[in-house]
Amino acid sequence: MMRRARVTDLPAILALLADDPLGAAREDPTDIARYRAAFDQIDADPAQLLAIAEVAGRVVGTLQLTFIPGLSRGGALRGQIEAVRVARDQRGAGLGRAMMDWAIAECRDRGCALVQLTTDRARPEAHRFYDGLGFVPSHLGYKLALA
Repeated sequence: MMRRARVTDLPAILALLADDPLGAAREDPTDIARYRAAFDQIDADPAQLLAIAEVAGRVVGTLQLTFIPGLSRGGALRGQIEAVRVARDQRGAGLGRAMMDWAIAECRDRGCALVQLTTDRARPEAHRFYDGLGFVPSHLGYKLALA
């Protein structure tokens, strides 16, 4: 069901990223060439894992894992989960939970001491989902747009 994304999955991944109000305003799934360099960079980096969930040959979910080494927490490795998306017609059936279970297991397998994620304040349904998985909203995040 879950596997590393291939470049041929890129159109489906972009469609998932664009299929919500926030993504619709910032993503252009028709401009695949624009995203290809980013995909290649992610795919070549051993600290990155762009994954997809596949059902009957169809990409129905995606997420990206980043493995962050650090000095805090005794030199612990952290797993960062980002860009989690589930196809609209697959929501509520347990796919998101299965994807997150898989991502957490990948983090454990790589020796992470902590798994973290961010989610937009405008996504209350995602907040409930992550709360239900045991994630705790322990920090306040800040971002500075550079472009």
